[in-house]
Amino acid sequence: MPHGMAMTSRTPSQTPLRAGARQWLGLAVLLLPVALMTADLGVLWLATPFLTADLRPTGTELLWITDIYGFLTAGTLVIMGTLGDRIGRRKLLVIGSAGFVVASFAAAYAPDPQTLIAARALLGVAGAAVLPSTLSLISHMFADPRQRATAIAMWVTALSVGLAAGPIVGGALLDSWWWGSVFLIGVPVMVPVLAVARMLLPEYRDPSAGRLDLLSVALFLLAVLPLVYGVKSVAGHGPDASAAVAFAAGLAFTVVFVRRQNRLRTPFLELRLFRHRAFTGALLALLLGMTALNGVEYLVPQYLQAVAGRSPLEAGLWLLPGAAGLVAGSQLTPVLARRVRPAYVLSGGLLVSLAGFAAMALTDGVVPVAAALAVVMFGVAPISVLGTALAVGSAPPEKAGAAAATGQTAYDLGLALGIAVTGSVAAAVYRGGVPSDAPAQARDTLGAALEAAGRMPSDGADLISAAREAFTSGLQTAATVSGVFALVTVALVMTLLRHVPPIAAGPQAQEERTETETETEPGAAEADAEPRGRASAMTHGGR
Repeated sequence: MPHGMAMTSRTPSQTPLRAGARQWLGLAVLLLPVALMTADLGVLWLATPFLTADLRPTGTELLWITDIYGFLTAGTLVIMGTLGDRIGRRKLLVIGSAGFVVASFAAAYAPDPQTLIAARALLGVAGAAVLPSTLSLISHMFADPRQRATAIAMWVTALSVGLAAGPIVGGALLDSWWWGSVFLIGVPVMVPVLAVARMLLPEYRDPSAGRLDLLSVALFLLAVLPLVYGVKSVAGHGPDASAAVAFAAGLAFTVVFVRRQNRLRTPFLELRLFRHRAFTGALLALLLGMTALNGVEYLVPQYLQAVAGRSPLEAGLWLLPGAAGLVAGSQLTPVLARRVRPAYVLSGGLLVSLAGFAAMALTDGVVPVAAALAVVMFGVAPISVLGTALAVGSAPPEKAGAAAATGQTAYDLGLALGIAVTGSVAAAVYRGGVPSDAPAQARDTLGAALEAAGRMPSDGADLISAAREAFTSGLQTAATVSGVFALVTVALVMTLLRHVPPIAAGPQAQEERTETETETEPGAAEADAEPRGRASAMTHGGR
């Protein structure tokens, strides 16, 4: 899924250096792993029925297989972004690319669900190292605002292209090979990155970053991961003692983490960025918007194959309208945002997506579902494009890695929550729709029901019909829940972001907006004096 555009700050007397052939070739190298990130999601969704039949995971294990990538990415993105500011963003990109290759092989040849979950977790950590590095390197490589705008638009397009190409490539592989082959598409993508990164990509780090505070890293993980586990536990099993303990532990460590960051001279996470309403509003929009989108996006490929009976390649082709909707929305958003306030662009898109969610909740069939997904992805595209722009725009260039990682944490956590929350709701509806006298495994997943029906001597057709109807009901319920998330996001966007002017507004408007959005607490003005003391060159986004 795409997101993000950035802003850098410089004095008016500085003339940005225009990028040459080396920078554009370097951009081409960076776009390869960017496209892979979304392609990898699409191929997994197509492969789900096949790996379910082979590995026979439980319903809970299947949810972990699909969302552990997003959770680990979300849990380590800030760490990786901050680490890149210190050790070098190119170095972190190379390390992440190498890790992605190793984890891809582990996932492709996983002999059981537990191994696949572990491999997907490693892929998540590697992805967390790659994505912030690409965006922050682009911000450094392209100093000229117009060129940077073009480069970041290409970055967004690469994410969309990956989303479109992933199902087609994955479908072709699944028609001829085993399900693990879809994970190997990352190998030919990452190998060129490893081969030419040092020749084409500059190294850049924060010269004043200081040492990485390992205690802050530990506290951050102890704060985020229990909260993630708690959300996952409640979504899958309902409130219980283990979830309560996880939430309590996560909140306690969050308090300790925040207090330590406020005492450090060079904090691990720049908490002062949260004083800007635009920054906080952008993070919430990314979190809830991606939760709404991914709540149905990962269910549709399973519907096309297991319910509608389409082959993997056919299912991949039916997903193309959704990818086209995302590309169209991504390209239209910057044009609108130059003339219309971002809050209205975001809210308008979300209201459009509501039509798609409603259609998916009320209709059935391949054409209606594919068309509804296209409308949903077109409507959610503005969040993907502008969300990180508004977040990263609050950071000076030397903090671009950490700021991009914070925005992407909200983005990826939203993707994971979409699977965990609405996916769990869909699974509960499915279990309730399968006949009580059906085999136990048939109540776990649709793939298991189809397999069990094939072994039944007489009434297998009845079980198949009931299981498909139950899965369809689960998809429709998930679409309804996602629509609610979209409505909540509209309310938050209009509350927190309506003061942000169109992105074509001049420096004076940006300065006035910064004055209104910054809290007047003691020390706030001093904390923001240095970033606000420089003129801001905007590229598809604002502070």
